[in-house]
Amino acid sequence: MRRNRRMTYERALITGATSGIGRAFAEAMPRETAILLTGRDQARLDELRRALERADREVRVVAADLAERGGRDTVVDEAAAFGVDLLINNAGLGAFGPVLENSPEQERLVAEVNVVATTDLTRRILPGMIERAGTGGRRAGLINLSSTLAFQPLPFMASYAASKMFVLMYTEALAAELQGQPVDLLTLCPGATRTGFGRRAGFTAGNLPGAVDPEVVAREGLNALGRKSVHVVGPLSRSVLSPPLFAQHLATRGLGMLIRTATRGARMFDRM
Repeated sequence: MRRNRRMTYERALITGATSGIGRAFAEAMPRETAILLTGRDQARLDELRRALERADREVRVVAADLAERGGRDTVVDEAAAFGVDLLINNAGLGAFGPVLENSPEQERLVAEVNVVATTDLTRRILPGMIERAGTGGRRAGLINLSSTLAFQPLPFMASYAASKMFVLMYTEALAAELQGQPVDLLTLCPGATRTGFGRRAGFTAGNLPGAVDPEVVAREGLNALGRKSVHVVGPLSRSVLSPPLFAQHLATRGLGMLIRTATRGARMFDRM
């Protein structure tokens, strides 16, 4: 993994940018980084744009619902026009309670935003980022937001924890596939964070002991990008989760090499 100490990305796209960790990422961007912000609330996007833009920095906003294909299409088109070289898939939803007591729509939205949107935006935006980085002699960057809840099944937040496990496994595997390409990938795993997410999901994890401010999550994420492929926020969480993460990292690299050798030249798509 690359060890550059200075972030050199020039044009960033942040999803779920109007509050919490997404807003913290927007506010933590270097002054020279142009920013494309997306969320569902046009008024809050406009307020954030006014707070961040200045004479020497371009800030654009696009209102879109990532739970819908049309919303994702809009964001992909805007990202291509903007020339994004750093993508932060931060938007996420959670539902607290027994699965069968949550509405079907709540469960669908968790999967649609956390899993489908992350996969769709990554797959459609990342190739252009890598191509531009290679042509310009630079590097692209991708941060996908997972969670410390991704490491085990979690009753009463079953869909959320499972969706964040998907993000963790998907991004770590993608990082192994893209070794040698001009792109840095990071799965960022925050623990309890003081945001509005918990209130919307139906619980108050932000009040738990050890909960951190979203600014800490954003700062640690930007500092970790280009140094590692997975970063767990918070010293307590890192002390518990780092050993299994290290073992998983080694296994992922080894399995990736084995599968590449065994299936060289093959292309498979099975629908079961």
